[in-house]
Amino acid sequence: IYAWIYIPDTGVNLPIVQSSVDDNFYLRRDVTGADDVFGSIFTQSMNARDFSDPVTLVYGHDTDNGTMFGDLHKFEDKTFFDEHEDMYIYTPGHILTYRIVAAYVYDDRHIMNSFDFSDLAVRQRYFDSVMNPTSMVVNVRDGVTLTTDDKIVQLSTCNGVSTSDNTRYLVTGV
Repeated sequence: IYAWIYIPDTGVNLPIVQSSVDDNFYLRRDVTGADDVFGSIFTQSMNARDFSDPVTLVYGHDTDNGTMFGDLHKFEDKTFFDEHEDMYIYTPGHILTYRIVAAYVYDDRHIMNSFDFSDLAVRQRYFDSVMNPTSMVVNVRDGVTLTTDDKIVQLSTCNGVSTSDNTRYLVTGV
């Protein structure tokens, strides 16, 4: 456990873990490493634990009981999205406050492996796509633009409890 994430009025109030051995270790394990179908909220080793990367992906299972990242789907509702702008990530010595700027359905590409965020042009194009997603299920904060100096956190979960549709649901904070 290296961080904690909290989103008011959701069930997201959970530790964030990262394995130094296997990027998918926590996919089906709890924070103690014991087998658990619900897994843990985790990042992969390509992301720094201090959230200093231009894009940090935080993964968690979608559950129909609102645990883990199941409540992220509340952001599909425009009223809920409009009324809930903040999420918090706690690290030793820091409280990072992110403004939630976009929530939408995305394809199942591995974002960190699909884009070279060290290339500023690629980063800007990706940030532009975050604020203008091609999705039927989308909420975006009006008047927000992202620049290459911004740092975003994207919370990634399945698009519903069925894993057969090969899409992800992303909630993005800056």
